[in-house]
Amino acid sequence: MGAFFSKQVDRRKLVTTEKRALSTRLSSSVDSLSFPGSDYHPADRKRWMAELGADRLRIHQVVWPGTHDSATNKIGVPLVTRPFAQRSAVSATASCQANPVDVVLDDVKRFLGETESEVIVLEVRTEFGHEDPPEFTKFLVDKLGEENLVPHDEAVFHKTIAELLPRRVICVWKPRKSPAPKPGDPLWSARYLKGNWIDTDLPETKFESNLKFLGQQPPVADRRFFYRVENTVTPQADNPVLCVWPVTKRIHGYARLFIAEAFAKGLGDKLQVFSTDFIDGDFVDACAGVTKARVEGTA
Repeated sequence: MGAFFSKQVDRRKLVTTEKRALSTRLSSSVDSLSFPGSDYHPADRKRWMAELGADRLRIHQVVWPGTHDSATNKIGVPLVTRPFAQRSAVSATASCQANPVDVVLDDVKRFLGETESEVIVLEVRTEFGHEDPPEFTKFLVDKLGEENLVPHDEAVFHKTIAELLPRRVICVWKPRKSPAPKPGDPLWSARYLKGNWIDTDLPETKFESNLKFLGQQPPVADRRFFYRVENTVTPQADNPVLCVWPVTKRIHGYARLFIAEAFAKGLGDKLQVFSTDFIDGDFVDACAGVTKARVEGTA
């Protein structure tokens, strides 16, 4: 028992050390939050791609603000199990709810109906030991509407949004056993959305690994897939803090610092999908700002 508690104390000390390290990085330079487009705030966060110009903005230039474990707003029992799994605090038009998938997809379609030029990258996958739902590929296509889906085509990355319209959903479907989508299909295969997931609750460890793996990627202009960086940390079974928010808060506020350091290290041209738990308006603004700078040729 003594060894167990000793280990817990050591883990808490390590967490504290890493939290302080990120805080020091943030406060050590007046330019720690400065990057191309860092001062941009869209007039309407639901229409920031349209604001930048559908005929100017190319798909590879977009930095998508993403949600991690999106469909968890209403997961579990309030104050009982929800704090251990909830990673979003907003409705499906800003993130997604823990509702049946058809409800989530209805909310995606509602967002499309409320906007004109916003492109969504949607990942749907089967995991946690579950089997692929029967006829799920057909269900996704029918539910989202083939007229809204951008077909599987690598040429998309260098097209403008205007060239894709009225199609605005790039849906990546990652089944466990069902056949993967092929070029020309309305859905995209999992190989077109990549990332390097580091399962840790240590914030500086995650921050540094994100920079490391981002640095190993080609620039977005040369890339024929989406690459995701996740500004998240994950509760661990050997740590006494298991609720998501207290854990993810260790890194949540350092998204702008990450973007600034990526540019400082010459990695700014590799950012593409940047996701977080409990997404907020400032996170969206930061991603939109880098996108704006790319369109204007200043990033």
